[in-house]
Amino acid sequence: TRDPIDEVIDIDGRTWRFIDTAGIRRRAHQASGTDYYAMLRTERAIEGAEVIIMVVDASATITEQDLRIISLAEDSGKALVIAMNKWDLVDEERRISLEREIDRGFDQVPWAKRINISAKTGWHKDRLIPAVEEALESWENRVPTAKLNAFLGQLVGSNPPPLRGGKQPKILFATQAGIAPPTFIVFATDFLEPSYRRFIERRLREDFSFSGSPIRVSVRIRER
Repeated sequence: TRDPIDEVIDIDGRTWRFIDTAGIRRRAHQASGTDYYAMLRTERAIEGAEVIIMVVDASATITEQDLRIISLAEDSGKALVIAMNKWDLVDEERRISLEREIDRGFDQVPWAKRINISAKTGWHKDRLIPAVEEALESWENRVPTAKLNAFLGQLVGSNPPPLRGGKQPKILFATQAGIAPPTFIVFATDFLEPSYRRFIERRLREDFSFSGSPIRVSVRIRER
């Protein structure tokens, strides 16, 4: 079938609803009518999910379809676990080339939770649900405002934002506007460079984890 299949499973007293999608087989402009609608249904399944488990064939070259799904997952703002399947078929040479492919292809989601498994042998299958739980917890994580601004004060004190037009932008305070995914708003007296926003995001991850979850950082300009 090309349709997503829903299944409700109880694992260790917790109920999960899994949606097993058909995957995306071809580029959209090359797809048949059936493939095209399967792709749309997969996209809708991603939008309706909280955690995406992307299963990748580790024994084969990462495909354009894999990269397409990664882009969909990133755009959706959902938690993400990448399960590298068929690990029993990965030798040392393939492991080296796979790491290079991951560095190039999955660079936009370095925060994704990654596990190596073998569905055939059952190797490390017990790591899947803990990885999903960790990603979901990160996705719903809220940082207390006092702790967030203490973190920001220390960060700016040791690494102030770069000058703009000879002036130093002042960061006033920050707040977490929401969860799922965690969304932060930084109030400043001037625009903050994208590189500095990425720096804030990286430091947020170092201090508060967010493993397996995207986070959003935006800046609002406010006079002092």
